[in-house]
Amino acid sequence: MKGKLIVIDGPDSVGKSTQTALLARRLRKLGFKVLVTDFPRYGHPSAWLVEQYLKGKFGSAKKVGPFVPAIFFAVDRYAAAEEMRQALKQGKILISNRYVTASMAHQGLQFPSKSKRQEFYKWVQELEYKTFGLPKPDFHLFLHMPYKVSLSLMDARKGKKKDINEKNLNHLKKAEQTYLEIAHKFKYKVVRSVVNNKLQKPAEINERIWQILKSKLKA
Repeated sequence: MKGKLIVIDGPDSVGKSTQTALLARRLRKLGFKVLVTDFPRYGHPSAWLVEQYLKGKFGSAKKVGPFVPAIFFAVDRYAAAEEMRQALKQGKILISNRYVTASMAHQGLQFPSKSKRQEFYKWVQELEYKTFGLPKPDFHLFLHMPYKVSLSLMDARKGKKKDINEKNLNHLKKAEQTYLEIAHKFKYKVVRSVVNNKLQKPAEINERIWQILKSKLKA
């Protein structure tokens, strides 16, 4: 495959969509061919079960457990996999807002034991990369923001109804730690949104992302 797959992931309301859009714009200006994917793909048939789950139609996250929703999210990505593979073969830079790591973090946090979380991470990767054959990322970028800061930004959003995870403060707090745990275990890059107790501007964060990527990409 000639292209590159860049994943921008992290807990809710840390700026993933903003940074995905800014990076795509920057790359296009530099002459790169870019395709952006955004998971879950709301409105697509493959994401229907995901949407029902997030609306609480099957009960709480605790009741459903970690494995069933992980399969829901994986099926949605599986449905997009062929388009992703074709884009990579065409030499495009594929930027994914959330990816396999999102299931690892958001579902894995249900395990209180670190060893059980580690087993779950492996299970998710085998399901999505081996069984479903999803493209493996070339770059993983995790946006980190203290959950209290992301919570205040989430509460400030207008017109967006919270899903079952966003309504759960304990989930938001645990997600921050689980993402950091995954980043440490797999040596993924962490891009911090708060530096010296100051929330950075989106352009400043994007510049740091670019410094990580620029020497590894060629137009």
